[in-house]
Amino acid sequence: MKRIIRRQNIISGQVQGVGFRPFVYRIALEAGLTGFVKNTPEGVVVEIQGAPEAAAAFERDLTEKLPPLARIVSLERTDLATVSGEAAFRIEKSQAGAGHRVLISPDIAACPDCLKDMSSPDNRRFGYPFTNCTNCGPRYTITKDIPYDREGTTMACFPMCPDCRAEYENPLDRRFHAQPNACPVCGPKVWLADREGKSLAEGDAALVLLAAALARGEIAAIKGLGGFHLACDATSDTAAAKLRARKRRPSKALAVMVPDLETAERLAELDDAERTLLTGDRRPIVLTRKKPGPLSGHIAPDTEELGLMTPYTPLHHVLFAHLADALGPDNIPALVMTSGNLSSEPIALGNREAFSRLGGVADLFLFHNRDILIRTDDSVVRTVDGVPQFLRRARGYTPSPVDLADGGPSVVGLGPLLKCTVCLTKGDQAFVGQHIGDLENLETFGFYEEILAHLQKLLRTSPQALAADLHPDYMSTRFALDQDALPVFRVQHHVAHIQAALAENKWNKPAVGLALDGTGLGDDGTLWGGECLYLDPETPSYARAGTFSQIRLPGGEAAIRHPWRIALSCLHALGRADEFPGVANPAGREKEAAMVVQLLDKDLNCPATTSCGRLFDAMAALLGLCGDIEYEGQAAVRLERIQDMGETGAYDCPLLVSNDGGPMRLDTLALFGQAADDLRSGAAPGRIGRRFHLGLIKGLTRLTAEAASQSGVEHAALSGGVMQNRTMAALLPKSLAEAGLSPLMHKQIPPNDACISLGQAVYGRRLLISGVPGRI
Repeated sequence: MKRIIRRQNIISGQVQGVGFRPFVYRIALEAGLTGFVKNTPEGVVVEIQGAPEAAAAFERDLTEKLPPLARIVSLERTDLATVSGEAAFRIEKSQAGAGHRVLISPDIAACPDCLKDMSSPDNRRFGYPFTNCTNCGPRYTITKDIPYDREGTTMACFPMCPDCRAEYENPLDRRFHAQPNACPVCGPKVWLADREGKSLAEGDAALVLLAAALARGEIAAIKGLGGFHLACDATSDTAAAKLRARKRRPSKALAVMVPDLETAERLAELDDAERTLLTGDRRPIVLTRKKPGPLSGHIAPDTEELGLMTPYTPLHHVLFAHLADALGPDNIPALVMTSGNLSSEPIALGNREAFSRLGGVADLFLFHNRDILIRTDDSVVRTVDGVPQFLRRARGYTPSPVDLADGGPSVVGLGPLLKCTVCLTKGDQAFVGQHIGDLENLETFGFYEEILAHLQKLLRTSPQALAADLHPDYMSTRFALDQDALPVFRVQHHVAHIQAALAENKWNKPAVGLALDGTGLGDDGTLWGGECLYLDPETPSYARAGTFSQIRLPGGEAAIRHPWRIALSCLHALGRADEFPGVANPAGREKEAAMVVQLLDKDLNCPATTSCGRLFDAMAALLGLCGDIEYEGQAAVRLERIQDMGETGAYDCPLLVSNDGGPMRLDTLALFGQAADDLRSGAAPGRIGRRFHLGLIKGLTRLTAEAASQSGVEHAALSGGVMQNRTMAALLPKSLAEAGLSPLMHKQIPPNDACISLGQAVYGRRLLISGVPGRI
């Protein structure tokens, strides 16, 4: 008699809403097995019954032939008693319940099969801007709850027509249980409205009319996947300048969308990694090296980098097809696609919200009636030596988790002030939410609360503690301290930076780390920002092994907005304030400069900082690149741009050892003084800028190597917003490696303050496990 076995497979991970059940169904049929597959809170449960060799073939295919979006995190197998009379393999109805081990898929770009459907005139989805299947389309932004079924999404209000229903119920169709499945008969629709709210056209006619308006220089608010974009012709100086003025964004770079890779190649120098990002299934904004060409000079005036992306929704593809017709063959179809918001506000989400908030910016509004549940900006990625580096992590990547080295209780990291994110740990994973922005107003704080509540609902996890920044005035810290039911751990800003880098690399052993950023409140009440820390994640404990020379900020926040003040402060500290008019005097500000010197002489309202970011600001101001700034990091962006890449010399950055057992000090004021000497002697700014970068890298390597030697460790984590500088990101890890250290870099989360919530959550979890009492 032929031997029959029955086995249960419980699969957790990204296995719902990604075509996993029909995949299981197909390979079970191919193997001649009976049984079932169903979604449950624990994951996908599969029971198979048949010959042992057939079961072995099924289980091999289960892990080796996964659908494109599927990701298995765990697989548990149990032998069961056979079931008599079972004749077929079936897909059973999803099972709801408390708690789950399922990962929600990020929103994915339209796949080639769906684009083929849209481009075929005889296909019923020809030109339909909401075409999708189990391999692509909206996921996170429309998902209310788990299990991922249509009634748990914002598509629940669109009953499927008979044709869509037949696809949805056919296990051999690629739209089987594609929850956003729809067509022109039963699905969402688009329409175009003017600034008064009058509907001008619907359906494809609306997109034709919109393309014509963009081609003649108008500005449109376009409802997309995770919110609204503001769009205009990227080759038009008039349109780009008008958009900047209305959006109140004078200089910060604008993202550009082009229809395909061929067009991107005409506008930028691309490497293979950038091509992969531009054509993959995530489609972030990719920072590339721009070529001279037809784009407006208003797109990215401060940098040689150009933020490019290609269409990721069917709507984008249809719009660009019509735009090509409207522009004609002699013009490049390229659109500014920037977040649909005013400066400092979150991206607009709903139709009425967009009409209210963007009415003073857009000439036209392209609306649709598929609700967006969770606003999600575009991700921003650059490549450094072919390796992707996140600058903003959102659409296409969230809510995919960071896998941790071990499990533990659930803790929420509440994030910092700038570039805020939140993070929730669950088991051996950390879920970092999408980019929220700067937590400085009630609108953004409302978005912050939305994300925090939504993550907890989706993950069905009740946190056991909260982790927040030391700074008492951050809205995230105040939020934590207002919660009475849970212990609150305060995690120093730069410790959180280093812990985040260690967590991403699953490194739980002692290490040193460089945290290089703007500012964060230190343990001693001063503003830190150029820190070498020793960290033991297991204990958990840390020590400040090294730091930068202190710089005073005359006028406090005013110095950050006007970096010439910081340059003057550095010269004052060197006893050379009288040189200021000869090196970096902002024209017409002689009286203000004299007032700043008085503040410094009397040490009035001059908070001290060891910030690496402020050192970059001072250098840019010294070279006349940026007396005032309009956005965070502008001075550093300009300083990086002007480097003379042929220069190989480097300034000396001495390492000073404390006699009283305190942290070592990198003499960054001496570094600044050498730059001032060169400038006074007539050296070109590009040469000075390059020598500054290379000198700082050598100094940081010396500091880190000494700290590692004293601590007996060989690994060095690198974090902080300064690591977004391409020169620092490319050369500092290499320099550390040459010194015998193993650098640990951010891989899945940006090195800027967006990683803080991850570091807070993981470090807070360690404190909780160690029994350290948190504030209640």
